[in-house]
Amino acid sequence: MKTTSHPPQLRASPRGRLATREARGKACGLLIKDGLIVTFGDKNRVLSGHSILCENGRIAKIAKSHAFKGKYKKVLSADGKAVLPGFINSHMHFYSTMVRGLGKALPSKDFAGILRNLWWRLDKKLCLDDCYYSALLPLIDAVKRGTTTLIDHHASPFAARGSLDLIAKAVKETGVRASLCYELSDRDGEEVAQDGIDENVAFIKRCKAEKDEQLKALFGLHASFTITDKTMARAAEAGVELGAGFHVHTAEARSDQDYNEGHFGLRVVERLHKFGILGPKTIAAHCVHVNDREMDLLKSTDTAVAHNPQSNMNNAVGVADIIKMQAKGILVGLGTDAMTVNMLEELRVALWAQHLSHDNPSCGFMEAASTLLFNNAKIADRHWGVKLGVLEEGAAADIVLMDYHPPTPFDEGTVLGHVIFGLSQSSVDTTIASGKVLMEGKRLKLGIDEAEAAAKSLELSKKLWQRF
Repeated sequence: MKTTSHPPQLRASPRGRLATREARGKACGLLIKDGLIVTFGDKNRVLSGHSILCENGRIAKIAKSHAFKGKYKKVLSADGKAVLPGFINSHMHFYSTMVRGLGKALPSKDFAGILRNLWWRLDKKLCLDDCYYSALLPLIDAVKRGTTTLIDHHASPFAARGSLDLIAKAVKETGVRASLCYELSDRDGEEVAQDGIDENVAFIKRCKAEKDEQLKALFGLHASFTITDKTMARAAEAGVELGAGFHVHTAEARSDQDYNEGHFGLRVVERLHKFGILGPKTIAAHCVHVNDREMDLLKSTDTAVAHNPQSNMNNAVGVADIIKMQAKGILVGLGTDAMTVNMLEELRVALWAQHLSHDNPSCGFMEAASTLLFNNAKIADRHWGVKLGVLEEGAAADIVLMDYHPPTPFDEGTVLGHVIFGLSQSSVDTTIASGKVLMEGKRLKLGIDEAEAAAKSLELSKKLWQRF
C-alpha cells in the first residue's frame, strides 16, 4: 500500500517570529536599549552597545542596538546603567520582618538561647495576617534591591494551615518568584507537627497542580535537632512521594551536632542522609559545622548548600568553609536568613568572612563571588525549570538596571571586582521579572500602596509584641 508522507511542521525560532512581526510592522515586547550588559552564566560576557528584547516573559533577543528597528510596546533606556540578571536569594525567612526593633527578648549567650528567647517565642504568636504582611514588606524591598527570586522558609506553629497560601498571595502581588515551605518541627507537640506536614503537602500539591511559574514549593524542616525519628520518617515519606526536595537548617550551630550525636549516634548530615532527605532538589542551609564525611555526603547526593554569612556571624555560630566545600564540588549558593534582601550586601560579607576565618586576605574571592553570581542560578534552575540568573536568549526576563559609570576597565576579566566593590554601592533603577516592569526609575509599579501596607504591618506588630 502506497503511503504519502508529509514533512514535519517546523516551529519558528523566536528570532524568526520576531523578524516576521517586525516585517509586518507589529509591535514587539519590551526593549532595553544601550545598556552595559553583564550576562553571567557559563559564558559570562560583558556586552556594550547591545540591547535586549523581552517577550512572553523570556529574553527573545540580545544583539547590537542597531539590529532593533521594529516597533516595541515599551522601550527602556539603559544608558549609564549596568544591566544584570535579577538577583536570587537561596535562603530567606519573611516572617522575621515582625521582629524588627523588638527589644523584649532576654539576652542570650549562645544560639540555643537566641532560639528560645526570641524566634521560638515569636513564631508561636504569629497569626495568619502577620504571615501575609511580614512577607509583603520584604518582597517590596526585594524589588527595590533587584532581588527577583527568593527561596523562603516559614514558621508559624499555631497558624500553620493556610499560611503558605497567604505568603503566596504576597508573592503574586509583588510579581517576583518564590519557593515556599513550612518549617516542620516537633518542638510544639504532635498535633502541631502534623499541621506542619499537612501544610507542606497541601502547598506542594497546589504548586504541582497550578504550574505557576512564580510559585514553587519545597518540603520544609526546621533542623535535625528539633525533629524526632518518627516525624522525620513521615516527612521524608511524604516529600519523596510528592517528588519534592527539602529545605532544612543543617549544622548551623555546634549544638545541632552535639544533640544528634548524643541522641541518635549520627552527625546531622548523616542522619538526614539516613532518612533520604538529601538530593539535588534539597537545600541544606548553613552547614557551618560539617566535617569532611558530611561534605562528601552532600557532594555524593548533589545536595545544594545555602551559605548565610551575616546571620552566622550575628548569631556567633561561626563561618562555613565554603572554600573547602566548593573544592569538593558542592554547589554552594548564597542566602540571607532574613538579615537583608540586598544580595550584594550579603556577597560582600561572604568575602570578608572567608578572609577572616582563613586568616588570609587573598583567599576566597571566586568562591564567594560564585555563590551569588553563578551558583544561586544553578540552584534555582533545579526548581523552576527555566534559566534564571543569566541574560541569554530563552532565559527568564528577570533583569535589573543599576546606575553605574565604570571608572576603570569593565570587561569579563574585571566585572566581578566591579560587582563587589562598585555596583554593590550603586542604586537599582529598574527591576523586571518575567518581562514585567516592577520598578522603573526607582518608582514601584506594583499597584501596592507601600505606606498603607507598612501601616497595617505596624498595627499588627504592636499586637504581636503585646502577645510576645
